[in-house]
Amino acid sequence: MKKPSITALASIIAIVLTTAAASAQQAPSPPPTTPYGPPITLEAAKKVMAAAEAEAIKNKWGMAIAILDSTGHMVMLQKLDNTQYGSILVAEDKARSALDFRRSTKVFEDLVAQGGLGMRTLALRGASPLEGGLPIIVDGKIIGAIGVSGATAVQDGQVAKAGADAAK
Repeated sequence: MKKPSITALASIIAIVLTTAAASAQQAPSPPPTTPYGPPITLEAAKKVMAAAEAEAIKNKWGMAIAILDSTGHMVMLQKLDNTQYGSILVAEDKARSALDFRRSTKVFEDLVAQGGLGMRTLALRGASPLEGGLPIIVDGKIIGAIGVSGATAVQDGQVAKAGADAAK
């Protein structure tokens, strides 16, 4: 039997190291420093809700939509017809996560999906690892958050984005 050459061994080691480096998890980014601002007004919350509701209705998705102010208090909650009851609390959890951690809940979903170190996200109290929660940012400050639940995570995120974008 032939012994592998030094060149062949070096090639194998290089491939293994390259593959390991490529599959290594990236460290999560540091927390955002976006400051909290004054609480969202009822009028602004109505605009956010109307845009989110319109997106859900346009796509025929039954959704629960929660809007919290920058202090974490509920400003508005709507459950569209035929939405499962469990989505009400999930929508509020997504909004609270987005507010408390100053980022989209999609960040947590992505970390969990990576497995390994990303699974630590599940230990964060109150961090919903499901897309559909977004901070509402106006003039560079978080004035509230929107959480949406009722369809797939991607669809929840689409409705939340339509709502959050209406505040700008």
